[in-house]
Amino acid sequence: MDLMKVVDKEYNVENKFPKFNSGDTITVHYKIKEGNKERIQQFRGVVLQRKGSGLSETFTVRKMSGNVGVERIFPITSPFIDKIEVTKHGKVRRARIFYLRELTGKKARIKEKKF
Repeated sequence: MDLMKVVDKEYNVENKFPKFNSGDTITVHYKIKEGNKERIQQFRGVVLQRKGSGLSETFTVRKMSGNVGVERIFPITSPFIDKIEVTKHGKVRRARIFYLRELTGKKARIKEKKF
């Protein structure tokens, strides 16, 4: 067995996060330390990609703040992530939807999956 797989299995942390993929709109509640105070801040946006596996898995979330697009990369095993809420499941055909960066207005909308 590969040495990295042994280390991954040794330090694997089970997260109780819901399943989400690219195109989904999620809210990430994460902890922020300011001096000796700690508070929870929400980052709500569209998942652009999920990357990696095991301990090194990350996901990228993009939101519009005013007229500026803000992207943030979160490690899935981060102890600072309090919880993740899936607001809606998007219907996209790709695993990485970077084309969303160039789109504005109604073109930047993603259709919702109906169950």
